Amino acid sequence: MSQQHPNPQQKSNEPVCADNNKKKGVTRQKIDQQNLKTKLFEVRASGDGGSVKQKHDFDYSNCQLLKSKSPLQATTGAYNQLKHKESITCMDQLQQQMQSILSCTEVNEKQHNCQHPNNAGSQRCSRRNSLNREQESNHHEAHDQHPNSENNRPLSKSARLRQKRKAAQRNKYVAIDCEMVGVGHNGQDDMLARVSIVNKQGEVLLDKFVKPWIKVTDYRTSISGIRPKDIENGEDFHLVQDEVVELLQGKILVGHAIRNDLAVLHIKHPYKNIRDTARYKPLCRLVSNGRTPSLKLLSQAILGMEIQIGEHNSVEDARAAMKIYNCLSGDWEKYVQKQQNNHHK
Repeated sequence: MSQQHPNPQQKSNEPVCADNNKKKGVTRQKIDQQNLKTKLFEVRASGDGGSVKQKHDFDYSNCQLLKSKSPLQATTGAYNQLKHKESITCMDQLQQQMQSILSCTEVNEKQHNCQHPNNAGSQRCSRRNSLNREQESNHHEAHDQHPNSENNRPLSKSARLRQKRKAAQRNKYVAIDCEMVGVGHNGQDDMLARVSIVNKQGEVLLDKFVKPWIKVTDYRTSISGIRPKDIENGEDFHLVQDEVVELLQGKILVGHAIRNDLAVLHIKHPYKNIRDTARYKPLCRLVSNGRTPSLKLLSQAILGMEIQIGEHNSVEDARAAMKIYNCLSGDWEKYVQKQQNNHHK
């Protein structure tokens, strides 16, 4: 039986092949690494905008990821990330600016509201004030409708009497003055053209023009202030006369040279209820040495005011006579009472 001996040439060839295979594997690895470096080199070159910069400390752990992406995709991704970060920072800055602007506007509005009372805040306050005023006016109206109720308490009998006396005293004293025009030959006779009556406070109770019933020959405009248009549409004399009589009933009549006014009205009034500034002797002695003073002179001396500058005004003259009486009423009433007592004796 013959033994087969191995061929020494074949044994010697096996290790040679193994060595060749190892060398081939090493060379392939080197080639792959070299190709990978060149690709990475191209990626860096394109990402830097064409500037070729090779770095030796590159991390090759992400080689598979870079192999899967093209250089253009890698650069656009990085660019998008950069833009996203920039947009976020811009938005944050805009938000901060808006907050600062809003805070500044709030401060300005507060200052404007403090300086100008016609703003929104002051409108609210004005609305509140108007509501308060309306409530107060309603309260006063309710009080006026029920004068005897103050804090839901009726007035006492003495208080009611005092109110009545005050109301009666207010209208107890009245002052009268009339303006006349001239009728007859050369306007020598007097005819009523205007009559005015005021109370103690100077409030006008009556002021009317009277339509002439006789042809006017002299209007005396420079003194009376009467013009044809004033009396051509005036009221009837008898109607005005009745109103005057009704107002003077039971009143203290004040005026200047009252007998002339009563004469043109064709009425009479009790002598004891007349207070004539032209016939009050102490006043005449004080102002004009006993002579009859004019109303203009009395107003200058007693009141320190000038009246009858140019045309006369019956309302103004009646108020002046009442003011003179109010200044001297205490002594005047004592004088009247003394005269009446002497007359009865």
